[in-house]
Parts: sequence; C-alpha cells; structure tokens
Amino acid sequence: MIKEYFMDYYVYQSDITVDLQNNKIEIHKNRTEDWKVTVVDTGLYSATGHRVAQIQNYIKEDNFILTYGDCLSDIDVSQMYAYHMQQGKLATMAVAQPTGRNKSLEISPEGLVVKRQHTMEENQAWTNACLFVLNKKIFHILNGNYEMESFLLNNLAEEKQLITYKHEGFWTPVETYRDRVNMENLWNAGVAPWIKTLQTPVS
Repeated sequence: MIKEYFMDYYVYQSDITVDLQNNKIEIHKNRTEDWKVTVVDTGLYSATGHRVAQIQNYIKEDNFILTYGDCLSDIDVSQMYAYHMQQGKLATMAVAQPTGRNKSLEISPEGLVVKRQHTMEENQAWTNACLFVLNKKIFHILNGNYEMESFLLNNLAEEKQLITYKHEGFWTPVETYRDRVNMENLWNAGVAPWIKTLQTPVS
C-alpha cells in the first residue's frame, strides 16, 4: 500500500477526472513535493536493527537521519544534525522527558549514554525520543537480526559513541488508540505542535 501511494502520488494529492468509457484519467492541479522516496521491503519478521541494516546500499551520505514511525515531536532536525556534526560521534539520539510509561536512559554529565545504573530525580529522567542522526559506520555493527535498542545502541554506548540531544519541547509516543485520538484532535484543531517543523526543510 505504501508503494502504491507513492507510485500514484499525483492521483492521491490532486483533483482527477476519470473517463470510464475511454479508460483515461485527467489530473488537475497536480501537486508534488521535492522528494525522492525509496521504499524497502525489509521482511515481515525482521528486527528493527536488521531493517536498518538493509538500507545500507541506499545511504550515499556519511551521515543520515533515522526516526521511528510512532512518535511525534517539534524537534528542530536541522539543529540536531548540526549538533551531531559538532560532537563527532557515530550516533546522536534525541531524548525527551518520559511520559510515564517510557524507559529512562542513563546519561553522563557530558551527554553520553552509559550503562551504569543510578537513581535519577524525575526532572532528570530522559528517554529515547525516536529520532537519531547516524554515521554510516554504524552498519559494521548491524550484522545480524537484532533490535536497535538492545544491540546497536548498547554497543555504541559501550564504545562512548552515543551522544544525546536533549529536547525540552513537545514530544509524545503514539502507541495506543487514546494517543492517536489525542493527536488527531490537536491536528484537526490546527494546534498540533509538530506542524511548524514540517514547514522548514532540512539542508
């Protein structure tokens, strides 16, 4: 369905006239975007890390952006990318304040993700905000059918190659029906906090 959507993007986004007798379609006000989209079928049972590993041949730049499909935020992606380039680590992970059902991360004063366990005050707790900037060198770690968080991120943390980008603005996972309804209500009311981030292209 995703492939069909992009193959028929003009049809989905524009007004059309269908001549049923002559089997012709006329597209009016054809709208498009300055996008090039690659859709990769990574397999029904692949773990998240294995899915990322399978896009290696399509990554042409040294650094790329990765996001999960079940989170919304107003993170400034351009600023986060610039921060990643300044830090010189293999991976930068956006982190946000937990919503109450998210696992907290252990972060050093320098911003590195560490595996050491310690007690944190509530306002010091941070969780994975579902957005990463990664250097393509991470592909040498993704050599099996593993989950991103339990394998790649742990390995990067051990190598001190996983830095955090702390986001104090809007962020929420969309994991339940209630989450979806709440976000749709914000969108329909025209007050969705993530809308402004869609209007600024990443250079």
